[in-house]
Amino acid sequence: VAVIFAGPGANLLLAIALFAGLFLAASGGFRLGFVLGATKGGEATSIVQEVAAETPAASAGLQTGDRIVEIDGSAVSGGEIRAAIGASEGRPLQLTVLREGETVELTPVRPEDTGDYGVVESIGESLRVTALVTKEIGATVGRLVTGSGRDEISSPVGIVQGSSQAAEQGADNYLWVLGLISLSLALLNLLPLLPLDGGHIAFSLIEGLRGKAVAREVYERVSVIGIAVVLLLFFIGLSNDIGRLGS
Repeated sequence: VAVIFAGPGANLLLAIALFAGLFLAASGGFRLGFVLGATKGGEATSIVQEVAAETPAASAGLQTGDRIVEIDGSAVSGGEIRAAIGASEGRPLQLTVLREGETVELTPVRPEDTGDYGVVESIGESLRVTALVTKEIGATVGRLVTGSGRDEISSPVGIVQGSSQAAEQGADNYLWVLGLISLSLALLNLLPLLPLDGGHIAFSLIEGLRGKAVAREVYERVSVIGIAVVLLLFFIGLSNDIGRLGS
């Protein structure tokens, strides 16, 4: 099992290392205290995924699910929000968000100085973000099962597009997206479907509990189902990406 886990484990460790490095490099900046989401293709979004308690963002009235559209009256995209907050150098900022279809102007607040992140603090923040993104990806898989998460899937085409856009926005955005992609690959590979590593891990555990190997016919049938699911996800993602490119 440990050998099989090595592949997704390496992707997971890479994501954690990238996130930790970004937190370490960001020491001494300014923040409002919220986390933005990202698409499955790695493209930054302007949708708020989490608002930390007792932070300027919470004081301003920012809520999870808000879409940030303006900062101090200037339109911003997902990849520009962090830079705009950092460039404030601590002066008060006013966010304008879309909330349930309505435009809401939040109370102006002063970003807080993040201080200096040490190695331990950076790793802690990295693990927190990893857990948050993992939870969101899990929720997406759940929505996919119910049929409502189709639009959130992306193929390699979307991943390349998102990576290219992130690279244009700077090295930190590119590394952040690279971390998200690495984490997504790790979680995808851990799904209990053959021929993914998660499927092999599941069957290894089952064989260990049973004390004997699973019949070859069972492997083959389950593999056919797993391959069909993976191909279905790929074509749904490809269809989504083609639609995005067309629009």
